Amino acid sequence: MHPIVYGIPNCDTVKKARTWLSEQGLEANFHDFKKQGVPEAALDTWLAAVGWETLLNRKGTTWRKLDAAVQAGVTNSATAKAVMQEHASTIKRPVIAWPSGKVTVGFVPEQWPR
Repeated sequence: MHPIVYGIPNCDTVKKARTWLSEQGLEANFHDFKKQGVPEAALDTWLAAVGWETLLNRKGTTWRKLDAAVQAGVTNSATAKAVMQEHASTIKRPVIAWPSGKVTVGFVPEQWPR
């Protein structure tokens, strides 16, 4: 099995992660949110593994463009999940699902299994 990198291909952080994995000789599968959507079961797994506060990207353009009422309505895992399902770009990237079952968010190679 190979890790699965979830994200958007033109995202600089996703590009860095994919390049780093390749340089380490780790073959990874890529899941494109824009073309393939956000798999609901995977989103549930990520939320359970890292929490909605880590997974929700509140610094990105997509979040900033959301209506203030929508932003204010995100107060727990369920409300965050609804926003992330509707707006995939509000998910912090990349999300990596490792063969071990570990889930990591962002470009943090020092936290990645080897």
